[in-house]
Amino acid sequence: MSARSAPVATSLGRSPTVALLDEVERQKAAGVEVINLSGGEPDFPTPEHVVRPTVAALEAGFTHYTSSRGLPELREAIAGKLLADNGITADPATDIIVTPSAKHGMFIALAGVIGPGDEVLVPSPAWVSYAPMIRLLGGRPVDVPLDPGDRFAITEERLAAAITPRTRAVLVNSPNNPTGRMLTRAEADAVLRVADRNDLTILTDEIYEHIRYRDRPHLSLAALPGGRGRTITVNGFSKSHAMTGWRLGYVVGPPAVMNDVLKVQEHTVGCASSFVQRGALGAFTPESRASVEEMVASYDARREYVVDALNRIPGLVCPDPEGAFYVLPDLSRFGFGSAQEAGAWLLEHSGVVVTPGNAFGPTAEHHVRLSFATSPRLLAVAIDRLGTALAARGG
Repeated sequence: MSARSAPVATSLGRSPTVALLDEVERQKAAGVEVINLSGGEPDFPTPEHVVRPTVAALEAGFTHYTSSRGLPELREAIAGKLLADNGITADPATDIIVTPSAKHGMFIALAGVIGPGDEVLVPSPAWVSYAPMIRLLGGRPVDVPLDPGDRFAITEERLAAAITPRTRAVLVNSPNNPTGRMLTRAEADAVLRVADRNDLTILTDEIYEHIRYRDRPHLSLAALPGGRGRTITVNGFSKSHAMTGWRLGYVVGPPAVMNDVLKVQEHTVGCASSFVQRGALGAFTPESRASVEEMVASYDARREYVVDALNRIPGLVCPDPEGAFYVLPDLSRFGFGSAQEAGAWLLEHSGVVVTPGNAFGPTAEHHVRLSFATSPRLLAVAIDRLGTALAARGG
């Protein structure tokens, strides 16, 4: 008898964003010149104030296991950041777990609160990996479609309409990937009311917290009245500190739940990399804050350019993102049968790789996602190519 795959694994599709990266490599290997705007990868190097202490830790032999909760000094630093930046009071001894990536943090947080048959409300458009994570745990992701005409605002009515006796949690992402939208206080209060009325756990993904524009304030649900006792916050270093390959994040929540989440960490990865944790202490310095502000200023300039340039293409509508480094233009006037068709057509006719919007849910079926976390020169070339191709097609 040969090895057999589990049905739940077989049923999963590949991560659309990872699959696109593979397609880019195939195109390049075939000699095709493509510009990749599909990824979520900062184009900055990891700052030296993170690299230096990491190298020092390696040279000092700091390469063994840490506590599954993470280095105490790193949890102390995270707790200080949560209080100062988010208004969240967290005990570093009981409320914080350092994880090998925010993605793994979200997975173990879900594993700690849902079981087979449990439902999780996922307002969409939403990041591509939430639903597969929920399915891997035997749960059922419930798509809560948001209205593109209302800029994908979360409403109490839409959340309430999706509630069933099996609903256990609601998952919120702000700033949002792919829309770039940020929670308003009215939306946050709507989430809290629905969660309180139905005794739901709230999971909030705040990985793009520091990448926001026009001085838009970031709201953490765990800091709001009624939020602390039922909210699990997931965050990390990949986007804000250009540390995507380092794989480091953290989960924050009520101690009783964190004890169960910790068990999942103990029985899967054990702990996050020791020397990476030591290096991450450099992300909590004044030097670090300045480098984040510098990166965000660069993203902001690119955002302004991209939104203006895309909206100059006849027939294309591109909302202005409030955070993250993506735009989600609407291509519905160009007659594509699906976002998948649009993405394939744009690759063929412009050499630009984008992410089809339906990867993020059915409400983005006529959209594509573009990342502006690439060089201004390449952005200008890419948008010129897109404009030429779409103008020839007509919208």
